[in-house]
Amino acid sequence: MAEWKESSTIEEWNQILAASAEKPVFVMKHSTACPISANAWRAFQSHVTNNPHENAEYVMVKVIESRPVSNQIAEDLHVAHQSPQVLLVQNREALWHTSHWDITEERLNAAYQA
Repeated sequence: MAEWKESSTIEEWNQILAASAEKPVFVMKHSTACPISANAWRAFQSHVTNNPHENAEYVMVKVIESRPVSNQIAEDLHVAHQSPQVLLVQNREALWHTSHWDITEERLNAAYQA
């Protein structure tokens, strides 16, 4: 079973970004104060539990508590910040991203065909 991990420091983010050269990384930017984000977070967790991409890594960043990391992700990947937001990162680039109500288990399942 796949697992997700939380990234809360710039150093961790830099390691995750570097690791994207070896395998794809799904990054969930989650607001702990937003009901839409809570729904998206449930979809993300359900995807990781029920139908993960076997060679992918899964990361969650709390946008309020870890604002510098969230901002660095937007800057490094050249994708405007949204919350909630999921990005698929490979080779230090965002291959796909979506936000808000478009974050569903079905969209996550289809986002990357390994």
